[in-house]
Amino acid sequence: MKKGEQLPWIVPDSLWERIEPLLPKAERRRHHPGRKRLDDRLALQGILFVLYTAIPWEFLPQELGSGSGMTCWRRLRDWHQAGVWDRLHQLLLAELHAAGHLDWSKAVIDSSHVRALKGGPKPARARSTAPSRARNTTSSPTEVASPWLSP
Repeated sequence: MKKGEQLPWIVPDSLWERIEPLLPKAERRRHHPGRKRLDDRLALQGILFVLYTAIPWEFLPQELGSGSGMTCWRRLRDWHQAGVWDRLHQLLLAELHAAGHLDWSKAVIDSSHVRALKGGPKPARARSTAPSRARNTTSSPTEVASPWLSP
């Protein structure tokens, strides 16, 4: 990392302004409110730190101020279930497209991103390369009396 560059897990204000409105609002309980909730921006920075460094969640350094690794993991899970990442992706794509920074001629689409509702052509069944079916080795075509069974 070069001198003067921002750490990759620090969320710049310009990005945070796009992300914050997409995050679900968590209401604090009135009775037994418990500990105050960790700020969403700090949790996001903890998530980005773990993803950037590839450390296990439980090793997230407390010195970062991002809470525990389990807190960050739960927040990531909750945001994923709420569709935050998909909406952020769509928002950023729309902004880039409006600014003319996307070249759709180099775009690729596959079934891991878009479900094929009508399906595709079904591949033909692979032909066997064997001259005939293999013999069944678990049973004999002729019945053999077992010495242990009595009529």
